[in-house]
Amino acid sequence: MSERRSGQSRTAGRRPWGVVLVDPLPVVREGIARLIADEPDLDVLAQASNGDDALASLGRVRRTRVVVLVSLGLDAPADAFWLIREIRERYPTHPVLAVGANADATMISRTLFVGADGFVDKTAEPAAFVDAIKRAAAREATLTGSSIETIALVADGIQRHRDITALLTRREREVLTVAVEGLTAREMAHRLGVRERTVTTHLGRIYGKLGVGNRLAAVRLAVRSGLVSGGSSH
Repeated sequence: MSERRSGQSRTAGRRPWGVVLVDPLPVVREGIARLIADEPDLDVLAQASNGDDALASLGRVRRTRVVVLVSLGLDAPADAFWLIREIRERYPTHPVLAVGANADATMISRTLFVGADGFVDKTAEPAAFVDAIKRAAAREATLTGSSIETIALVADGIQRHRDITALLTRREREVLTVAVEGLTAREMAHRLGVRERTVTTHLGRIYGKLGVGNRLAAVRLAVRSGLVSGGSSH
């Protein structure tokens, strides 16, 4: 594992987005790091070869604008799916981009199902690869390097796994349970002991995973599924 902190911003405005690279192959990490080094609005903060080292690195990062690239080649038990879920639980504001080589639709859909914000194939052109990182930072869903047929299969795969209990992280289920009470985001944050921004971030991810546009629709779906009780809903 290696880490680097940038003392000076390479841009005149906001600090560039920090990137944490997680891949078991040193040559792959170094290649991506060199690709990112040419971008003024991206800055490699740390590299890790496995899930445990990745979480340790994230715990030392003191930046709020961080994108995590997670390789699908990580070995079990701390594999990519485990790591993505852990990042979603511990660092809900960090965009996560899954990275793989010629991954099939089932694997891609599973990464999105457990919480990744997008997927980029290692066979993508360098410019497209970098663009995928920037789009993930901008909270845009991306499936870079995937064919139209693969994208359709990914969508079908996610649809087949729409069990709410499994789809949402533990913290997201807690947020949804509190949302039933009709509290404001600030009140929910106070109840859960987190920042208001964290609550709104969780709500946004919940809406995206459930395919709904607002809190009321999310609550109704949760009540119908039996995840929460609708007795106290306003």
